[in-house]
Amino acid sequence: MILPKVRDPRFVTIRRGGTLTDADHHLLALWAASCAEHVLHLFEAARPEDQRPSQAIEHARAWVRGEVRMMETRAAGGHAMGAARDLRGAARHAAYAAGQAGVVAHVAAHELGAAAYAIKAARAAAPEGRSETAGRLECRWQRDQLPEAIRELVLDDQRLRNDICWSVFDC
Repeated sequence: MILPKVRDPRFVTIRRGGTLTDADHHLLALWAASCAEHVLHLFEAARPEDQRPSQAIEHARAWVRGEVRMMETRAAGGHAMGAARDLRGAARHAAYAAGQAGVVAHVAAHELGAAAYAIKAARAAAPEGRSETAGRLECRWQRDQLPEAIRELVLDDQRLRNDICWSVFDC
């Protein structure tokens, strides 16, 4: 589980009673897409013919550009997660990262799911004895990609949800 039981109003759009602006929602979606894309090759190595995870990432970016509707992006995210179901290890986690990136358009708090699954993918792909180091490096890379406008929001979210996200944000 990556979502808290009580929704954080900072990840709910203003029009739905929260405090999240559309601009920041878009930045969260783009950041999640970058996190997922960074490990996408781990899925593609296992299933080069399956485009569902890459399509979810592209849908997230297309949603930000106003080219597709939220429902299409959410569906693409679900399809990417479907691509993960019969896999194990790094490929599975990478597909889930892409799926989580796709559903950020629907629920902004999935941004952390994309990041967490990407870290899990990096850990799973690492040589024996190097998984923790690989996870920390991936986490730091992700933090380096954070736009300044959402940096403190995401870092605080990582602190608050680290326990329910497999403690992957200890980096």
